[in-house]
Amino acid sequence: MVMTTTNKIVKWEELAKHNKEDDLWTCLKGKVYNITHFLEEHPGGKHVLLQAGGTDGTMAFASVHPIDVLSILPPSSLIGDIEAGPPPPQIPRPTPLKDSGHDLVVSPLSDVSSTLSSGFVQPPISHMLNVFDIESVARNVMKKEAWDYYSSGADDEITLRENHSAFQRIWLKPRILVNVKTVKTTTNILGFPCAVPIYITATALGKLAHPEGEVVLTKAAYEQGIIQMMPTLASCTLDEMLSSKQPDQVQFFQLYVNSNRKVTEDLVRKAEQGGCKALFVTVDAPQLGRREKDMRNKFTADKAAVQNKKDVNRGQGTARAISSFIDPSFCWDDIPWLQSITKMPICLKGVQTLQDTLKAIENGIKAVVLSNHGGRQLDCCRSGIEILEEVMDGLRERNLTDKIEVMMDGGIRRGADIFKALALGASAVGIGRPSLYGLASYGQEGVERVVEILKDELVMTMGLMGTPSISEIKREMVITRNLRDHVV
Repeated sequence: MVMTTTNKIVKWEELAKHNKEDDLWTCLKGKVYNITHFLEEHPGGKHVLLQAGGTDGTMAFASVHPIDVLSILPPSSLIGDIEAGPPPPQIPRPTPLKDSGHDLVVSPLSDVSSTLSSGFVQPPISHMLNVFDIESVARNVMKKEAWDYYSSGADDEITLRENHSAFQRIWLKPRILVNVKTVKTTTNILGFPCAVPIYITATALGKLAHPEGEVVLTKAAYEQGIIQMMPTLASCTLDEMLSSKQPDQVQFFQLYVNSNRKVTEDLVRKAEQGGCKALFVTVDAPQLGRREKDMRNKFTADKAAVQNKKDVNRGQGTARAISSFIDPSFCWDDIPWLQSITKMPICLKGVQTLQDTLKAIENGIKAVVLSNHGGRQLDCCRSGIEILEEVMDGLRERNLTDKIEVMMDGGIRRGADIFKALALGASAVGIGRPSLYGLASYGQEGVERVVEILKDELVMTMGLMGTPSISEIKREMVITRNLRDHVV
């Protein structure tokens, strides 16, 4: 951990002298750090740190990072405390770098109604008829780097596209003359009541979409009566997300296992003490995939160094750099250790085969999320909905459906998609990008609008299918003959 106290007071004039690649200081939250060693490793590229060099970088830093991320810096990085008072007028302030009309600083919108695309006029939220409408607004109002980070998939993005298109190969078999005057979407996820079988799944860096980040998702989830899965790689601290929830609100916690197991133990215990009801361990990311759209931003931002014939590491974008702590040795043998440090039910997020689902049952896992990480890991993996059919058919054949709860995520854009997942046996579905796009476009109101749209569409689908409640959605109501056909 970085030391929190020091006897040295750094004057603003002294700080301003350290603004070069081989000697770079910045002020963050009233403390001065030497960040020279971190220059080549920074997720957003060295230009971001160079811009903050010799001045106060707190505003740009806080717009993306939780304050406790400073703990990754070695103790020797802390130079001292900045002198009291504001910097004198001659001290330079960070100014956005420009490229192709977009700010290169990775930061959220300063004003959600601002426009980045020439001529774009943001429509009122009442004009948003479906989730795709909201996604279109988000693309126009978000910073280029933020949009590329959220929207990118692995390699050729075949799996990214397949996640949604797979739903379109599932056909419905409606029943008639059923009393659907009242349609109820209420259900339970891991035994906890939910207004609709949707949860906001864990996604990183919420402040790329909105200055308040994940706490807005917390508030929106409560208002809509659904569950939020809080991410390890949040822009907000865990304390901030926990303190934003209501007393009766249910939250889950998503975990990346740290190579330093003590860090993981402390984090899990903190989540449990804060009231989290379940632990979802991401198991499809021993390392992060090549998200080239995201990676290309670092190259573009650092193009000056390329022109100077210096070596630029294009191997990392935002995603890969922020995940460097993930333990690639984590395996089935470590499940007993996880079970020993918490009483929360342990669930595995990122399961992609029946075989691993069966192994999860053998290891006492309470639930699995069938997922390919939003198409962001290994390209040409199957969609979550296709995996779901395989897993549930296999569990039914073995009479094991009551031994583990099965959820899925990836590609959910319509209420009919939710219906199809429930028909195949999922207890609920996770939404990731849609909630972020709602957050970027209209803040909390946008996130809630996403949920409302999906719920309204689900109610309509249930009514037309002759299923007035979730329990009446059955496997025989969907045709999956073409689901396993893959045409790229």
